[in-house]
Amino acid sequence: MNMKLIKSIFILLLICCLGCSQTKKEDFFQNKPNVLFIMVDDLGWNDVGYMGSKWFQTPNIDKLATEGMTFMQAYAGASNCAPSRASFMTGTSTPRHGIYTVSPSTRGNKKTRRLIPTKNTNYLEEDNQTLGDLFQKAGYVTGTFGKWHLGIDPLNQGFNKNIAGGKNGNPGRNGYFSPYNVPNIDNGPEGEYLPDRLTDEAIQFITENKDKSFFAYLPYYTVHTPLLSKQVIIDKYSAMPHILSERQAIYGAMVETMDMNIGRLMKAIKALDLEKNTLVVFTSDNGGLTSISPLAPLRAGKGSYYEGGIRVPLIMKLPGAITEFTTNDVPVTHLDFFPTFKEILKSKVESPRLDGESLLPLLQNGLAEERALVWHFPVYLEAYNGLTDGARDVLFRTRPGSIIRKGKWKLHQYFEKNEIELYNLELDKGETNNIASSNPEIVNTLLNALKTWRIERNAPVPTEPNPDFDAQFEANKISNVLSKK
Repeated sequence: MNMKLIKSIFILLLICCLGCSQTKKEDFFQNKPNVLFIMVDDLGWNDVGYMGSKWFQTPNIDKLATEGMTFMQAYAGASNCAPSRASFMTGTSTPRHGIYTVSPSTRGNKKTRRLIPTKNTNYLEEDNQTLGDLFQKAGYVTGTFGKWHLGIDPLNQGFNKNIAGGKNGNPGRNGYFSPYNVPNIDNGPEGEYLPDRLTDEAIQFITENKDKSFFAYLPYYTVHTPLLSKQVIIDKYSAMPHILSERQAIYGAMVETMDMNIGRLMKAIKALDLEKNTLVVFTSDNGGLTSISPLAPLRAGKGSYYEGGIRVPLIMKLPGAITEFTTNDVPVTHLDFFPTFKEILKSKVESPRLDGESLLPLLQNGLAEERALVWHFPVYLEAYNGLTDGARDVLFRTRPGSIIRKGKWKLHQYFEKNEIELYNLELDKGETNNIASSNPEIVNTLLNALKTWRIERNAPVPTEPNPDFDAQFEANKISNVLSKK
């Protein structure tokens, strides 16, 4: 056999092997895997070890990151709880479902609001198609274990099982320990910790349905306030020299306990021999609280549309389908999950209003076209701590406006005085240098794209002046806050 023939045979074999490998990779998604979706509440972008945290210990999440794909530029659909969850659960942007904030939209002192904001929708109307509906119609058993915040009962919105989910946004005073202060859960032994109990319930659901297809949604109430955790772990963090306050020690204990429970989940999935057919997703619903957790180099935190308020950790793991230990820098959003799952399930259910894009090409082949990501919030959200929030001003985390990101450019438009900010995120991740005035063409291009986006979605833009607004009162309030520096 001559060398030319040997070389040709080798090339053919290599092509066949590569083709088999690719087919095998795609088959993992064609088999309609189980899905475990973990949504942590108010966890900051860099509150976990694999994202660079030197404050809190998260070995189980860090291990999960080595077993799947980590997204370094993942975004929530909104900067606080209810609108973020509504956008994630429906795959639609805020103008579609009308949930812009945790009600009301008139937050903050009325004398400091120049405009009458858009009225907020409190809860997700039941004619919206949720991820629960999508999975149910594909023959999956669906369960949610924790914070719902989109209505009275997720059993009416696509879920077969609901533990601890209702319209409440946090567990209430002392609510992290039994007896609980959340609906749809029986009290456990006195002092039982809610994150532990939710994990127990999720593991039981997975175990009972191990021979079926399941969608297990685990939206922990952790690490939302009130800050409460197990004393033994609080003591551990209190003794660490880098921990700045007792509040931060409690927060660190909440983060670590959450991590321990994720370790329990991964161990249970492996013990049930479900690891190879279970897609695991880990993320947060929005940015963290700047007063508790350092978010640098990102600016601001929860409630703001600077990077600290909307950029979140994200890991996706499915052995054989998603390459292990892969870091991805493509900007993605929680709105992408609905079209992604729809494609995985090969669902024929009509969903004409989806605003995200399927991540399957990115997961399988690393392919992604550049696109614009948009956030719209025609409402007000008052400051937590005006001196440390990192927002545009010390009275509000958010004033009415829209944001667009495309490529390295991110533009903010605020409606009160039509103020424009432009940032180059490649050079200025912290959004400290507004370069709008020196880049008029880019500003015009992005503003036109924003305008088109709003028209297509009939997005409301508040224009009516607020008769209660008092410019002098506002100036005095701002001066009073700044004087406390």
